[in-house]
Amino acid sequence: MVDELSVTRQVSFLDVFAEEPLAGNGLAVVDSADLLAEDVMHRFARETRLSETAFVLAPEDPQADYRVRIWTPAEELPFAGHPSLGTAVAVARWREVSEGSFTQQTGAGLQPIEVRQDVEVWRASMRQAPIELGEELDRREVMAAVGLELRDADPELPPQLAATGLRHLIAPVASAESLARVNPDYDAIDRLLHPHDAVVLYLAFCEPGKSRARARGLARMREVGEDPATGSAVGPLCAYLAEREGVTAIGIEQGEEMFRPSRLEAEMDGDGVRVSGAVVPLIDGTLHI
Repeated sequence: MVDELSVTRQVSFLDVFAEEPLAGNGLAVVDSADLLAEDVMHRFARETRLSETAFVLAPEDPQADYRVRIWTPAEELPFAGHPSLGTAVAVARWREVSEGSFTQQTGAGLQPIEVRQDVEVWRASMRQAPIELGEELDRREVMAAVGLELRDADPELPPQLAATGLRHLIAPVASAESLARVNPDYDAIDRLLHPHDAVVLYLAFCEPGKSRARARGLARMREVGEDPATGSAVGPLCAYLAEREGVTAIGIEQGEEMFRPSRLEAEMDGDGVRVSGAVVPLIDGTLHI
C-alpha cells in the first residue's frame, strides 16, 4: 500500500554512452527529490539494481540550474560521469528544451553540461572537474587483483591514481587479449583502491597512437561489480595520456564483455577534460514515494 504522505514524481530511465536502446550504461533519474530522505534514495537505488541512480533537487549554489545526488546500490558518490550526462538529458526533456546548456551542482562542485536532441538520440557533453594526477601503484599488485600477471601490464604506462571529480586507478594493459582474460577479485580490488579513496580500477588497452582504447571498469564494491561505461574514468584516462603521451583526444569502447556496448569520447579542454557521448531515453514514468 502506498503511504498517504507519498507524492508523485517523474522518473526517467535512460541508456548513456549508447547509440541505441539497451546498450551503454543504464540510469534512472528522479525529479523533485528535495523531500526524499537519504535512506529512501538509497533504497530506490538498490531497487533499480543499476550502477547509479540520480536524484534532481533544487540547487544550493545560485550559479547552478539544479543539484544532483548520485547513489550506487552501496553508497552515495560525490560525482559520476554517466549520471551527469543522463540527468542533464532528463532535465532537458522535462523542461521541454531540445538544445541548451546547464550547470549542475554535485558533491564535486559545478559542472557545465551541453545537451542536444538528435532525432531519437541525444548528445551530451560535460567539462569535468580539475585534473588531479596522483601516485603510481605497483604493476604486479594491480594485475593480480584482476587475475592477470605482470606481463599483462603495459610495460611503459604504469598504474596511476587520477581524478577529474572522482578518483580512479588508471591501469593500462599490454593487449586486448589481456583485457579479455580479466577475472576480478573484488576483495583484492577493494584492498587496492580503498586506502586511496578510489572507486574504480579502470583497465585500458590503448591502441597504437593512443587515440583509441578499449576499457573495462571494475568497482571496488562487489554490489556494483563491472561498469559498462565509466564516464568519470575516461576523463582521468585522457588526462593521464595527455600528460604522458601528449594525446589530446581519445575514443573509448567499453562494455562489450557485458553485452552493453558503450562509446565514450574525451578530449582536453584547456586545463580540463571534456567527456561526451550519446544518450537514449528508454522509459518515462511516475514514481510514488
